[in-house]
Amino acid sequence: MTTYQNILTEIDAGVGIVTLNRPERHNAFDDAMIAELAEVMLSMANDPAVRVVVISSVGKSFCAGADLAWMQRAAGYDFEQNKADAGMLAEMLRRIAACPKPVIARVQGPAYGGGVGVIAACDIAVATFESRFALTEAKLGLIPAVIGPHVLAAIGERYARRYMLTAEAFSAAEAYRIGLLHEMVADEAGLDEAVGEWVEAILKNGPRALAECKALVRAIAGRPLDAQLIETTVESIARVRVAPEGQEGLAAFLEKRKPNWAN
Repeated sequence: MTTYQNILTEIDAGVGIVTLNRPERHNAFDDAMIAELAEVMLSMANDPAVRVVVISSVGKSFCAGADLAWMQRAAGYDFEQNKADAGMLAEMLRRIAACPKPVIARVQGPAYGGGVGVIAACDIAVATFESRFALTEAKLGLIPAVIGPHVLAAIGERYARRYMLTAEAFSAAEAYRIGLLHEMVADEAGLDEAVGEWVEAILKNGPRALAECKALVRAIAGRPLDAQLIETTVESIARVRVAPEGQEGLAAFLEKRKPNWAN
Protein backbone atom coordinates (compact mmCIF):
# COMPACT_ATOMS: atom_id res chain seq x y z
CA MET A 1 0.00 0.00 0.00
CA THR A 2 1.13 3.56 -0.73
CA THR A 3 3.00 5.39 2.02
CA TYR A 4 1.65 8.85 2.82
CA GLN A 5 3.23 11.79 4.66
CA ASN A 6 0.18 12.95 6.59
CA ILE A 7 -1.93 9.84 7.10
CA LEU A 8 -1.45 6.20 8.05
CA THR A 9 -3.28 3.37 6.32
CA GLU A 10 -3.88 -0.28 7.12
CA ILE A 11 -6.17 -3.05 5.92
CA ASP A 12 -7.01 -5.71 8.49
CA ALA A 13 -9.64 -8.44 8.06
CA GLY A 14 -11.82 -6.40 5.73
CA VAL A 15 -11.38 -3.11 7.63
CA GLY A 16 -9.58 -0.23 5.95
CA ILE A 17 -8.15 2.05 8.64
CA VAL A 18 -7.28 5.63 7.70
CA THR A 19 -5.54 7.61 10.45
CA LEU A 20 -4.88 11.34 10.32
CA ASN A 21 -1.27 11.64 11.46
CA ARG A 22 -0.33 15.25 12.08
CA PRO A 23 -0.71 15.36 15.87
CA GLU A 24 1.72 18.26 16.24
CA ARG A 25 -0.69 20.31 14.05
CA HIS A 26 -3.81 18.86 15.69
CA ASN A 27 -4.43 17.00 12.42
CA ALA A 28 -5.38 20.25 10.71
CA PHE A 29 -5.93 20.10 6.96
CA ASP A 30 -3.63 21.53 4.35
CA ASP A 31 -3.68 20.92 0.61
CA ALA A 32 -1.26 17.98 0.87
CA MET A 33 -3.28 16.21 3.55
CA ILE A 34 -6.53 16.77 1.66
CA ALA A 35 -5.00 15.31 -1.51
CA GLU A 36 -3.72 12.27 0.37
CA LEU A 37 -7.06 11.63 2.06
CA ALA A 38 -8.87 11.95 -1.26
CA GLU A 39 -6.44 9.48 -2.84
CA VAL A 40 -6.70 6.91 -0.07
CA MET A 41 -10.51 7.09 0.00
CA LEU A 42 -10.55 6.30 -3.73
CA SER A 43 -8.14 3.42 -3.12
CA MET A 44 -10.25 2.03 -0.27
CA ALA A 45 -13.42 2.35 -2.37
CA ASN A 46 -11.88 0.30 -5.18
CA ASP A 47 -10.09 -2.32 -3.06
CA PRO A 48 -12.11 -5.58 -2.85
CA ALA A 49 -10.24 -6.45 0.35
CA VAL A 50 -11.90 -3.50 2.11
CA ARG A 51 -15.46 -3.99 3.37
CA VAL A 52 -15.67 -1.04 5.79
CA VAL A 53 -13.51 2.07 6.33
CA VAL A 54 -12.64 3.65 9.69
CA ILE A 55 -11.32 7.23 9.82
CA SER A 56 -9.44 8.03 13.01
CA SER A 57 -6.71 10.34 14.31
CA VAL A 58 -3.71 10.30 16.61
CA GLY A 59 -2.96 12.93 19.24
CA LYS A 60 -5.20 15.21 21.26
CA SER A 61 -7.43 16.39 18.40
CA PHE A 62 -9.45 14.61 15.74
CA CYS A 63 -9.06 17.52 13.30
CA ALA A 64 -8.64 21.23 14.03
CA GLY A 65 -9.93 22.34 10.62
CA ALA A 66 -7.66 24.34 8.34
CA ASP A 67 -3.93 24.50 9.00
CA LEU A 68 -2.66 27.99 9.80
CA ALA A 69 0.21 27.85 7.31
CA TRP A 70 -2.19 26.74 4.58
CA MET A 71 -4.56 29.59 5.47
CA GLN A 72 -1.67 32.05 5.25
CA ARG A 73 -0.83 30.82 1.74
CA ALA A 74 -4.47 30.85 0.69
CA ALA A 75 -4.89 34.44 1.90
CA GLY A 76 -3.01 35.56 -1.21
CA TYR A 77 -4.99 33.45 -3.68
CA ASP A 78 -7.17 35.04 -6.33
CA PHE A 79 -10.73 33.88 -7.07
CA GLU A 80 -9.79 31.07 -9.44
CA GLN A 81 -7.09 29.76 -7.09
CA ASN A 82 -9.59 29.81 -4.24
CA LYS A 83 -12.07 27.85 -6.35
CA ALA A 84 -9.47 25.21 -7.13
CA ASP A 85 -8.43 25.02 -3.48
CA ALA A 86 -12.01 24.62 -2.27
CA GLY A 87 -12.67 22.09 -5.00
CA MET A 88 -9.99 19.79 -3.59
CA LEU A 89 -11.70 19.79 -0.18
CA ALA A 90 -15.10 19.26 -1.78
CA GLU A 91 -13.86 16.25 -3.75
CA MET A 92 -12.25 14.71 -0.67
CA LEU A 93 -15.49 15.01 1.31
CA ARG A 94 -17.48 13.67 -1.65
CA ARG A 95 -15.28 10.59 -1.78
CA ILE A 96 -15.94 9.93 1.90
CA ALA A 97 -19.70 10.39 1.56
CA ALA A 98 -19.97 8.50 -1.75
CA CYS A 99 -17.67 5.62 -0.79
CA PRO A 100 -19.53 2.38 -1.61
CA LYS A 101 -18.27 0.93 1.69
CA PRO A 102 -19.60 2.12 5.07
CA VAL A 103 -17.33 4.77 6.61
CA ILE A 104 -17.04 5.13 10.40
CA ALA A 105 -15.62 8.21 12.16
CA ARG A 106 -13.69 7.37 15.35
CA VAL A 107 -13.43 10.73 17.11
CA GLN A 108 -11.03 10.84 20.05
CA GLY A 109 -10.84 14.63 20.47
CA PRO A 110 -11.95 18.06 19.27
CA ALA A 111 -13.10 18.64 15.70
CA TYR A 112 -13.53 22.08 14.17
CA GLY A 113 -14.50 23.38 10.74
CA GLY A 114 -13.42 20.87 8.12
CA GLY A 115 -13.05 18.24 10.84
CA VAL A 116 -16.78 18.49 11.50
CA GLY A 117 -17.28 18.15 7.75
CA VAL A 118 -15.37 14.86 7.70
CA ILE A 119 -17.47 13.48 10.57
CA ALA A 120 -20.67 14.59 8.87
CA ALA A 121 -19.61 12.95 5.60
CA CYS A 122 -19.10 9.60 7.33
CA ASP A 123 -21.99 7.15 7.68
CA ILE A 124 -21.55 6.47 11.40
CA ALA A 125 -19.72 8.45 14.09
CA VAL A 126 -18.68 7.88 17.70
CA ALA A 127 -16.76 10.27 19.96
CA THR A 128 -15.48 10.49 23.52
CA PHE A 129 -17.45 12.53 26.05
CA GLU A 130 -14.68 15.17 26.19
CA SER A 131 -14.71 15.86 22.44
CA ARG A 132 -15.78 19.34 21.37
CA PHE A 133 -17.06 20.59 18.04
CA ALA A 134 -17.46 23.94 16.30
CA LEU A 135 -18.15 25.51 12.92
CA THR A 136 -15.74 28.40 13.43
CA GLU A 137 -15.57 29.87 9.92
CA ALA A 138 -17.69 32.98 10.64
CA LYS A 139 -15.20 34.07 13.32
CA LEU A 140 -12.71 34.53 10.47
CA GLY A 141 -15.20 36.28 8.22
CA LEU A 142 -15.60 33.09 6.20
CA ILE A 143 -18.40 30.56 5.68
CA PRO A 144 -18.56 26.73 5.98
CA ALA A 145 -19.65 26.43 2.37
CA VAL A 146 -17.88 23.28 1.19
CA ILE A 147 -18.72 21.26 4.30
CA GLY A 148 -22.23 22.71 4.34
CA PRO A 149 -24.09 19.98 2.40
CA HIS A 150 -22.65 17.28 4.64
CA VAL A 151 -23.32 19.21 7.85
CA LEU A 152 -26.93 19.92 6.86
CA ALA A 153 -27.45 16.26 5.97
CA ALA A 154 -26.17 15.29 9.42
CA ILE A 155 -27.77 17.84 11.74
CA GLY A 156 -30.49 19.52 9.68
CA GLU A 157 -31.04 23.11 8.63
CA ARG A 158 -32.18 24.45 12.00
CA TYR A 159 -29.13 23.39 14.01
CA ALA A 160 -26.82 24.22 11.13
CA ARG A 161 -28.11 27.79 11.21
CA ARG A 162 -27.40 28.11 14.93
CA TYR A 163 -23.89 26.70 14.93
CA MET A 164 -22.83 28.33 11.67
CA LEU A 165 -24.06 31.74 12.87
CA THR A 166 -22.75 31.63 16.44
CA ALA A 167 -19.54 29.67 15.67
CA GLU A 168 -19.80 28.50 19.29
CA ALA A 169 -18.26 25.26 20.48
CA PHE A 170 -20.62 22.47 21.51
CA SER A 171 -20.18 19.29 23.49
CA ALA A 172 -20.25 15.65 22.45
CA ALA A 173 -23.60 15.37 24.22
CA GLU A 174 -25.00 18.16 22.04
CA ALA A 175 -23.42 16.63 18.93
CA TYR A 176 -25.18 13.37 19.81
CA ARG A 177 -28.49 15.15 20.45
CA ILE A 178 -28.51 16.96 17.11
CA GLY A 179 -27.37 13.96 15.06
CA LEU A 180 -23.69 14.57 14.31
CA LEU A 181 -22.77 11.57 16.48
CA HIS A 182 -24.46 8.21 16.82
CA GLU A 183 -22.81 7.30 20.10
CA MET A 184 -20.69 8.74 22.91
CA VAL A 185 -18.20 6.79 25.03
CA ALA A 186 -15.95 7.47 27.99
CA ASP A 187 -12.52 6.90 26.48
CA GLU A 188 -10.54 5.47 23.57
CA ALA A 189 -11.14 1.91 24.76
CA GLY A 190 -14.84 2.67 24.43
CA LEU A 191 -14.25 4.03 20.94
CA ASP A 192 -12.59 0.79 19.89
CA GLU A 193 -15.40 -1.26 21.41
CA ALA A 194 -18.11 0.73 19.64
CA VAL A 195 -16.28 0.66 16.31
CA GLY A 196 -15.64 -3.06 16.71
CA GLU A 197 -19.33 -3.76 17.29
CA TRP A 198 -20.33 -1.76 14.20
CA VAL A 199 -17.67 -3.44 12.08
CA GLU A 200 -18.82 -6.88 13.24
CA ALA A 201 -22.41 -6.04 12.31
CA ILE A 202 -21.46 -4.59 8.93
CA LEU A 203 -19.32 -7.56 7.91
CA LYS A 204 -22.37 -9.82 8.27
CA ASN A 205 -24.12 -7.90 5.52
CA GLY A 206 -23.80 -8.20 1.75
CA PRO A 207 -21.07 -5.91 0.35
CA ARG A 208 -23.17 -5.01 -2.67
CA ALA A 209 -26.21 -4.46 -0.46
CA LEU A 210 -24.24 -1.99 1.65
CA ALA A 211 -23.31 0.02 -1.45
CA GLU A 212 -26.91 -0.14 -2.66
CA CYS A 213 -28.18 1.06 0.76
CA LYS A 214 -25.94 4.12 0.55
CA ALA A 215 -27.06 4.78 -3.04
CA LEU A 216 -30.71 4.39 -1.99
CA VAL A 217 -30.39 6.99 0.76
CA ARG A 218 -28.82 9.44 -1.68
CA ALA A 219 -31.53 8.76 -4.23
CA ILE A 220 -34.57 9.21 -1.97
CA ALA A 221 -33.49 11.68 0.74
CA GLY A 222 -35.62 14.81 0.75
CA ARG A 223 -37.84 13.74 -2.12
CA PRO A 224 -41.65 13.73 -1.91
CA LEU A 225 -43.44 10.39 -1.74
CA ASP A 226 -44.78 10.45 -5.27
CA ALA A 227 -45.05 7.99 -8.13
CA GLN A 228 -41.52 8.71 -9.32
CA LEU A 229 -40.03 8.02 -5.89
CA ILE A 230 -42.03 4.79 -5.54
CA GLU A 231 -40.81 3.69 -8.96
CA THR A 232 -37.23 4.35 -7.86
CA THR A 233 -37.65 2.15 -4.80
CA VAL A 234 -39.40 -0.75 -6.51
CA GLU A 235 -36.87 -0.79 -9.34
CA SER A 236 -34.06 -0.77 -6.78
CA ILE A 237 -35.29 -3.79 -4.82
CA ALA A 238 -36.18 -5.71 -7.99
CA ARG A 239 -32.67 -5.15 -9.39
CA VAL A 240 -31.00 -6.19 -6.15
CA ARG A 241 -33.19 -9.29 -5.69
CA VAL A 242 -32.21 -10.77 -9.05
CA ALA A 243 -28.51 -9.90 -8.70
CA PRO A 244 -26.09 -12.68 -7.63
CA GLU A 245 -25.64 -11.33 -4.10
CA GLY A 246 -29.37 -11.05 -3.54
CA GLN A 247 -29.89 -14.57 -4.82
CA GLU A 248 -27.13 -15.88 -2.55
CA GLY A 249 -28.53 -14.08 0.47
CA LEU A 250 -32.04 -15.42 -0.06
CA ALA A 251 -30.73 -18.94 -0.69
CA ALA A 252 -28.58 -18.85 2.46
CA PHE A 253 -31.54 -17.70 4.54
CA LEU A 254 -33.83 -20.42 3.19
CA GLU A 255 -31.12 -23.08 3.56
CA LYS A 256 -30.26 -21.89 7.09
CA ARG A 257 -26.58 -21.29 6.36
CA LYS A 258 -24.23 -18.34 6.27
CA PRO A 259 -24.03 -16.46 2.97
CA ASN A 260 -20.72 -16.66 1.13
CA TRP A 261 -19.63 -13.13 2.12
CA ALA A 262 -19.81 -14.01 5.84
CA ASN A 263 -17.21 -16.77 5.63
